[in-house]
Parts: sequence; C-alpha cells; structure tokens
Amino acid sequence: MSRFLRTTGQHAVIEPDPFTDGGFVLSIGGAEQSHVDLADPEDIFYEYLRRIGHMVDLAAPWGEAVTALHLGAGALTLARYIQATRPGSVQYAVELERELLDFVLEQLPLPEGTELHTVIGDAREALAELPADLRFDVVILDIFSGPDAPEHIACQEFYKECAARLSARGVLIVNVGDEPGLTLVRSQVAALRRAMTDVAAFAEAGMFTGRYPGNIILAGTQKPWPPEWTAALTARGPHPAKVLAGVDLDQLSG
Repeated sequence: MSRFLRTTGQHAVIEPDPFTDGGFVLSIGGAEQSHVDLADPEDIFYEYLRRIGHMVDLAAPWGEAVTALHLGAGALTLARYIQATRPGSVQYAVELERELLDFVLEQLPLPEGTELHTVIGDAREALAELPADLRFDVVILDIFSGPDAPEHIACQEFYKECAARLSARGVLIVNVGDEPGLTLVRSQVAALRRAMTDVAAFAEAGMFTGRYPGNIILAGTQKPWPPEWTAALTARGPHPAKVLAGVDLDQLSG
C-alpha cells in the first residue's frame, strides 16, 4: 500500500509489522516514520512516542477526557492512544500533506468513537486559524526530523503562540530529532524557556551525551516542573531513561 505525496514528492508506504500482531509501519521516502497497533492502540512501539505517551499520562489521568492538538499527524499513533485511554477526548490534527492524512485514515482506521478534526496546512498558520476560544490540555509538536527545522516553527514566537492556546493545566510537548552535538535541541530548550514557565527534557540517557543522533522530548509547563514527574518519567522508561529539569537543564540551554 503506497501513496505519492505531492508536497514533498516522496512516497508513503504502509506495511504490516512482522513482529506485532495487528501492527503496521508507516514509512516515508524509505524511512520508517510511525508504528500503529490497530489491535491495541494503548501499546506504543516506538520509544520516543512511548515517552510522549507517559507525559500525556502525567498531564491528565487515564479515563479523563482531554482536548489535544497534534501538530504533525504521522500515522496518528498518539491520537489513537489518547482515544483508547481517554474516551470522549476532542482532538485536532494538523498535517501539511493532505495525501498522507487521507492515506493513513483510509488504511489505518481510527478507534471507534474517535472525535478527530483534521486540518491540512502549515502548523503555524493552522494554529492561528483555529477557533479563538479553543484551548488544549495537550499540544504535541512532532515535526522536527533533523537540524534543518522550519525556522518559523522552531522559534520562541511560535512556542508563545502555542502556550496561548493551552488550558490552565495544559502542557506543550515537543519531539526534537537531532544529530550529534544537539544543536537543534539546545536552541529549542532556550526558545521554550522564554515561552513557558518551566521546561524539562527527557530521553534515553545516552542521548544527553551529545554523541548520538536521536530524539529528545521537551515539555513546557505553565507551572514549576513537579519533581514527582521526573521520578515518574524515569521509572516508566523505556530504560535507561533520564530527565533534565531546573538547573540540570542548563547544560542544554543554548
């Protein structure tokens, strides 16, 4: 199953995962991008997405409906997770590639009862066009795939616009894929710190050495970062897990 994506000129492919019953893998341009378990959407296969799922769990308890915004849809793994763990949630997904979103929804149907509003377009432009009174408990930004991140999104001003859309308990979660040296991660920690009350970073422990390519998750909160969240994210893994917050995060602040 494949689909040509006109915006990027790449092909998207969805194939069964030979290692997971009910699992499927979305690849774009030959690179694996997302994993979905249709049989058990609570089970998140990719390590960085599991960490984001744990952050969602800290922001709002299981069973409690939330309003969520996904900037960068992929295979809608986290939208499926939120619906499975918090039925009745209202979710929005913004995706630049219309063909990708249509392809995913056609080949990998969402769980029954999912209320997902889809928006096609640039993440920053789409955010500005959403209803002015709409507030989100969780905003998940999963667009960056390397150091060449879109400048109009990887910046303090955009994070402030996201923060203005958060509910009182709302959390902004940013997945940053980066290369050794963590240049993009450092710039985004600095930008988030100027936009949010507090910021933490969490990932596989070895990522913070700056020696390896991979993903680091950043979370911006509207209250001081709770120490119990550090303990919870570290305990929940995937292991080995490490969280940097407060003065510990200064090493990544620019």
